[in-house]
Amino acid sequence: MLRAPTSTSAPASYPAHVPDPAQHARDARFLDAAARLGMLGLGRVGDGALVGCVIARGDRVLGMGAHRRFGGRHAETRALAGAFANGHEVRGATAYVTLEPCAHTGKQPPCATALIDAGIAEVVYAASDPNELARGGAEALEQAGVSVRRSDASALAIAVSAPFRQRVREGRPWVIAKWAQTLDGRIATRQGDSQWISNTGSRRRVHALRGRVDAILTGMGTVMADDPALTARHGTPRTTPMRVVLDPDLEIPLDRRLVRTARDVPTIVCCEAKLAAAAISETRRAELAKAGVRMLACPADANGRGRLELRATMQNLYSTFGITTVLVEGGAGLLGSLFEADVVDTAVAYIAPMLLGDELARSVAVGRVAPALSSGVKLRLGRVRRVGEDVELTYCRRGIERQEDDASTAGHDAS
Repeated sequence: MLRAPTSTSAPASYPAHVPDPAQHARDARFLDAAARLGMLGLGRVGDGALVGCVIARGDRVLGMGAHRRFGGRHAETRALAGAFANGHEVRGATAYVTLEPCAHTGKQPPCATALIDAGIAEVVYAASDPNELARGGAEALEQAGVSVRRSDASALAIAVSAPFRQRVREGRPWVIAKWAQTLDGRIATRQGDSQWISNTGSRRRVHALRGRVDAILTGMGTVMADDPALTARHGTPRTTPMRVVLDPDLEIPLDRRLVRTARDVPTIVCCEAKLAAAAISETRRAELAKAGVRMLACPADANGRGRLELRATMQNLYSTFGITTVLVEGGAGLLGSLFEADVVDTAVAYIAPMLLGDELARSVAVGRVAPALSSGVKLRLGRVRRVGEDVELTYCRRGIERQEDDASTAGHDAS
């Protein structure tokens, strides 16, 4: 059985015992570096995982690599190649990798075999691979006499592959909710004015994020109020994200920008399954199809509130269109529904140095019933960044910074 060293400085839910503090510190250093390498593949690895690898001997780095594009060389083989190119001998060295090395031949040969053939003595990885086809690398390495450890020392290294592991287990994309708010938690005035709460720097960061996801999702409230374009208009986007509209009743007007530009930028309208085939909506469906809009039939919310069942909708987006990451840019109702359905994996909030003090100004999320503080949605703070006078806060759904030991498992203002 593989045993993972754990950190005394990790969250309280982690085991407290650390067999070797020096080893733990080294794990944290190199796995953090591997995670940062892995993020070079954001927006480019498709359905694959973000993976980074560092090969080191003691405190000396010999080679580094990342999985940079879908179908391209894996992080481990790139790290080995880098070490060889620089004349380093890797035999007896340690490979630190964010995800368990694969053990099968797919678009690339198995990484476990490459590490064994190179003479790597130890492999330290942050998360087990839940993929039925690829997993088993740790076992293959151990059988070849390589020392193998799974380490919890770097929460970042665990989190970087969390979207991939979630897709394998749940069959749905990673969902990022974004909004800009005032200090008193308002995303718009009582009249709906939100342009602009955040500053230019914050909005540029949102556009950069748009260029790294597969889809941008919004609701009909935002479509009608803001008529957004939902495109990445600054910097050099790594992807051209699809636009997705949650429209249960198929009410989107043909004059909205999302419809008018659907032939230029892929646009999907999600409606209730019954309307996707009903005679009453045949004309509207034909008009939208003529404009280039694609339809996605989704189950209705079981509570009969005229909404879509959000978890199933996300799964449909993944299974039908291959969407692996979704950025949500919507109003309070949509955000509240997504949090209620527990499908928000990352939340990015831009806090502006502004206070409205108006009880009728629009809050971040509505629609939930929370009679006690214990009913609130609890998140974990991942990062704090200053953007001019704004503050960017990134939160994660609790639990994603951890790796399950069961190896059988794995908005609004930038329109």
